Amino acid sequence: MAQKIMVGMSGGVDSSVAAYLLKKQGYEVTGVTFKLWDDPALESGCCSADDVRDAAYVCQQLGIPHYVLNYKDLFRQEVVGPFAEEYLRGRTPNPCINCNRYIKFGAFSHKLRELGFDLMATGHYARCGYNEAAGRWELKRAIHPEKDQSYVLYNLTQEQLAMLRLPLGEYSKPEIRAIAEESGLVVAQKPDSQDICFVPDGDYNAFLRRWTGRELPAGQFVAEDGTALGPNKGIAHYTIGQRKGLGISLGCHAFVRRINAAENTVELTTEESRLFRRTIFADDLNWIAIADLHEPLEVEAKIRYAHRAAAAVISPGPTPGTIRVDFMEAQRAPAPGQAVVFYRGESVIGGGTIMDMEEPIC
Repeated sequence: MAQKIMVGMSGGVDSSVAAYLLKKQGYEVTGVTFKLWDDPALESGCCSADDVRDAAYVCQQLGIPHYVLNYKDLFRQEVVGPFAEEYLRGRTPNPCINCNRYIKFGAFSHKLRELGFDLMATGHYARCGYNEAAGRWELKRAIHPEKDQSYVLYNLTQEQLAMLRLPLGEYSKPEIRAIAEESGLVVAQKPDSQDICFVPDGDYNAFLRRWTGRELPAGQFVAEDGTALGPNKGIAHYTIGQRKGLGISLGCHAFVRRINAAENTVELTTEESRLFRRTIFADDLNWIAIADLHEPLEVEAKIRYAHRAAAAVISPGPTPGTIRVDFMEAQRAPAPGQAVVFYRGESVIGGGTIMDMEEPIC
């Protein structure tokens, strides 16, 4: 008897081809789309009504059932609310990671068990499987690094990995487009979604005003020595490493180096070299390739999705539940709130959330 697999379908080409490939492999496939966000202005893009219709149409083409799961309340609680709170704390959140953690794999894995399914799948570009030698399920980079999405999946648990299939991990994006064309899928040339679904215009500050129901207070730009430089628009307008759109002229390039939420100040530096840090600290950890970290471990670490992985040593941090990350070469603008993910070769060791950086020795 064929295994029953439920595929998370966003209405895009990747998840549509994932469903197509799994059906060809002999699975009993059902498509499911998550209803996460209602916004009259959201006519297209992730979570839109158009996406739900596209996913349903692809399922009709493939001859498989399609369902919609309503996770709007959970999405507001676990993704949108924390996103706003992090920005108001002067941090730089990654809502897509929380969406994967709490909804696309968390709530999804519980629901499919309730419905009697054996497995789940998504259209992410990564690979997973069981490592006999380690006795653990593992998450691995995609074969084609330009599309690898393992960074945003580091929160997967052993239980979730055991249920998960990632059929796109061996393919490049052009190959996926070609498969969609050859199979006649209606979404074959549909553009990829680029924006955060609940901030479709990219204006985070307007979103925060709507979410909080108030204007965000202005603050001060300060130099590294604390000297006041002029007013800022409020800390939610800035992120560490930012140069453009600061709204202040110092007669030369300036960069955001630190954000102090308690004092509503944004520290600027005119020397880009002052953005580089060799040591960061992380918490909210999840381990995949190991059960826990008890001693220093050599890894490659990524501090942003598009960041090149860099050699580092990770070791237990100063307090329980934290780790210290020491890079061999200083990294530009690590930002509290962002994820740091660790690799050895193709395998994801685990990851966490950046909480602070160590000041460089002058």
